[in-house]
Amino acid sequence: MPVAHLDPLAASLFSLLAIACLVLAFVMLGSRWLKDYLYAFAAQSWLIALLSAAVGYYGGFRELYAIALLTALFRGLVLPWLVLRILNRLEVSRELHPILQPSTSLLIGAVAVVFALIVASRLASALGVDSNIVVLALTVMLSMKLIGFLILALRREAISQILGIMLLENGIFLGSQILVPGMPMLIELVLLFDLLVAVACFGVLVRYLIAHVGSTSSRELQRLSG
Repeated sequence: MPVAHLDPLAASLFSLLAIACLVLAFVMLGSRWLKDYLYAFAAQSWLIALLSAAVGYYGGFRELYAIALLTALFRGLVLPWLVLRILNRLEVSRELHPILQPSTSLLIGAVAVVFALIVASRLASALGVDSNIVVLALTVMLSMKLIGFLILALRREAISQILGIMLLENGIFLGSQILVPGMPMLIELVLLFDLLVAVACFGVLVRYLIAHVGSTSSRELQRLSG
C-alpha cells in the first residue's frame, strides 16, 4: 500500500489517529501528575493499535492484525499495569521539582513540532514524495521522539523517565506502521517487547532508589557515579 496514494477516507483516518497520538504526547509533556502520564500513554497505545489494524485493513497486511492485538495487549494493558504497580508503591504522585514549568514545556514542545514539520517537509521533498500523509507521519513520529527526549530531560522522577522512553518507542512504532507497513513482523515484535525489558530495569532501579536513597528522583543517581 503506497501511502502516497491512499484514498481520502484512509488518509483522513490515519491523519486523525496520528494527530490524536501527538495530542496525547502533549498531555504527557504538560502534566505534573504521574498517573496522567500513564493514562495518556495507555490511550496513545490503544490508538496506535487501532492505526495498525486500519493499515492492515486498507493495505492488505494481515499480519498487522496480530501486531495491533499485541500492541493493545502489551502497550495498552500490560505495560501500564506494570508501571501502575510501581507507582502505587511510591509516596510521590506528581513531579515535585520539574526543571521547567508545564507551560514552558508545552511551548518548547510546540517549537519542536514546528522543527519536526520543517524537517519532514524537506525530507519528503528530497525523497520525491509529494504526499500530505507522508509529511504528517514523519512530523508526528519526529515530534513524539522530540517530546520524549524533552520528558527525559525536564522530568526528574524515575517514573517520568520510564514513560519518556515509552513515548519514544511509540513514536517510532507509529511512524513505522504508516511509512513501512511491510516491515518484517520480527522487527515489529522486537520494538514491541523491548519495552518490557525497559520497564523491568526501571522497576529494579526504583526499588533500589527507595531502599537505599529514600527518593525516586533521578537526581539521586549521581550518587552512583564515581
